Amino acid sequence: MESILIKGAQLILALGLLVIIHEFGHYFFARLFGIRADRFFLFFNPYFSIVTYDPLTRKWSFFSKNTTEEQDLERARLVKERYKQNGKATWRDTVYGIGWIPLGGYVSIGGMIDESMDKKQLEEPVHPTDFRARPAWQRFFVMFGGVLFNFILAIIIYAGIAWHWGEKYIPYDKAFEGMDFVPAAIEAGFRNGDIPLTADGAPVLARDPENVYKLANAKVVTVLRNHTDTVTINLPENFLLSLNDSKGFMALRLPVFVKQVMNGEPASEAGLHADDRIIAVGDSLTPSYTEFMPALAAYAGKPVILKVIRDGKELSLNATPTDEGKLGFMFKMPTEIYPVETISYGFFESVPKGISDGTGKLVTYVSSLKYLFTKSGAQSVGGFGSIGSLFPEKWSWISFWEITAFLSVILAFMNVLPIPALDGGHIVFVLYEMVSGRKPSDKVLEYSQVVGLIFLVLLLIYANANDIYRFLLK
Repeated sequence: MESILIKGAQLILALGLLVIIHEFGHYFFARLFGIRADRFFLFFNPYFSIVTYDPLTRKWSFFSKNTTEEQDLERARLVKERYKQNGKATWRDTVYGIGWIPLGGYVSIGGMIDESMDKKQLEEPVHPTDFRARPAWQRFFVMFGGVLFNFILAIIIYAGIAWHWGEKYIPYDKAFEGMDFVPAAIEAGFRNGDIPLTADGAPVLARDPENVYKLANAKVVTVLRNHTDTVTINLPENFLLSLNDSKGFMALRLPVFVKQVMNGEPASEAGLHADDRIIAVGDSLTPSYTEFMPALAAYAGKPVILKVIRDGKELSLNATPTDEGKLGFMFKMPTEIYPVETISYGFFESVPKGISDGTGKLVTYVSSLKYLFTKSGAQSVGGFGSIGSLFPEKWSWISFWEITAFLSVILAFMNVLPIPALDGGHIVFVLYEMVSGRKPSDKVLEYSQVVGLIFLVLLLIYANANDIYRFLLK
């Protein structure tokens, strides 16, 4: 339960940040060009809002009912009267608030057909602060602002990660026990202990943030097997999709090194010491944790001989695991076993690194979308449950920021798709106007908005239904 709450908290925090930045992109350009923004809300607020603030009246409201269309129109008229006095739109024209459904947010741009489908405001005479009163190039930047700001946010986060944490990685050739692979990868030809060498002829580097995608998306992979043999693996078509249910591909193998022995436990009684490496349990070789745990469980409550390497020498120790198949010691982590290489970045060095990581993630994500149009790809589409599962069960700031940056890249790309009701749909109509010189009618914009909203709602239902299906039946 605790892990679910931690994942949920990370998801809501990440979505809140991404929504604010995305909507601020629209708001920024609207303010820059003097276009009126009527509302700026984090999260959706049907029927009522958790918090609202109206700068015109300097009034805060908590858990208040939403204003009516008539009240909104009356406020818009007051704002237009202020415009006559000030000659420009200001931040005080906007009502700010927090809704109660944490699935997004919005900026309501005056005189624009958007998801609010507010038709009454369009019946009012065109005002200089209206979105529809501005030239097409300004409207383009207002609509593109959310996408732009999300991508900039991703670059800033990646740059911040590089500056604060640097890059820490274990080179594959220094990970002497190789990798553990998920069942789908083993079925495709990988073996536990393999060390990746190349993907479609290009070297695979542990420091490359896209290395796993490159391996899983390749047609031909070479690995070092048994420390001596170079093996070629021809991956099946759409192999990447077979990894969806595995929630991973490969991980560093964990040799069984003792970090600390617990007093009074079987490990202590057997004479295990810190820094010992257990290489066999009885007749079963245990090059890693993967083989060690089932081998030890087979001797639960029974005496067994442990083969141990200590100071370069092999020893045999008599041990009797508990009835639960435990010895009572702490394992060393991979970073305590394998050599870790670190690349540090100064402030100015982190900027190109952030740009490189941001564009790299975007290219990788876009190239992976080709699988979406296959049967398996469509079945892999996920909703908020899938997004939440990306976050770790224990709070980790570096993981949180890495996932948030990746989600920001995804949000930027998804919003620029030419689908009505998304930013990309509005951009298409603006570009059409800029090229043809003819502005689509309000009816065309209205109907396309309805079609787009229906499509997005159906997609949202489908994606979250997939999550429920996978949770209940898989």
